Amino acid sequence: MSAGAALEVERLSVAFRGLQALNGVSVRASAGEITALVGPNGAGKTTLLNAVGGFCAITTGSIRLDGAPIHGLPSHRIAARGVGRAFQFVELFRHMTVLDNLMLGRHLHMRAGLLAGAVFFGRSRREQAAHRARVEAVIEFLELERYRRDAVDSLPFGVQKLCGVARALAMEPRLLVLDEPSSGMSREEKEDFARFLLRIKHELGTTVLWVEHDLEMVADLADRVTVLDFGQVIAEGPPAEALSAPQVVEAYLGRQP
Repeated sequence: MSAGAALEVERLSVAFRGLQALNGVSVRASAGEITALVGPNGAGKTTLLNAVGGFCAITTGSIRLDGAPIHGLPSHRIAARGVGRAFQFVELFRHMTVLDNLMLGRHLHMRAGLLAGAVFFGRSRREQAAHRARVEAVIEFLELERYRRDAVDSLPFGVQKLCGVARALAMEPRLLVLDEPSSGMSREEKEDFARFLLRIKHELGTTVLWVEHDLEMVADLADRVTVLDFGQVIAEGPPAEALSAPQVVEAYLGRQP
């Protein structure tokens, strides 16, 4: 797996038909750390992830990965730079197996030519075996062995969400972008996901930018937290500091995190 990459989002603004979704937002995710992005519904969290992944145009600002600008690049080129994304809604091929979905996550690394791939010999055969081994390693890492041959649409929703994370990991990302990966998971599934997230950090060294509504999980797992509200940063810092800031408590209707 590749070493984690540092992400720098500077004074980012995004507008849709006059609606200011993000207004001068700056976020930093240090290499090899978990940075959580939290905030009430409509705060602009998913918009920020879409901007990082090249799925929406920015109005002003910059996005850099290990110091190199990636804003303005199409999404496939950003993915090729090492950005893997697991979406809020399960964006998998539902009638395909878990194994086949993860193999699709390897397409950026496939190099065999069209002819070799068509007849499946030589370099193509060797490459396919190598990609299959990498995918099997991800399946084992996330403990999905029992589901590898099952169609995605036959699986519990929480397992489908984990398969989305698995496909992103199969890309060998330097930056793993997670949009509410634990939503719809049971308490037991959330506990497993928390364990996997820490393994991704400590064993793979991958940088993680993580949108999450479960503030208890954020407090336990994140190295740094950025809080958005109405498209602006209202607090950032270590979890205990950021989540207890008065403006954050107010944004969450006075409920203590």
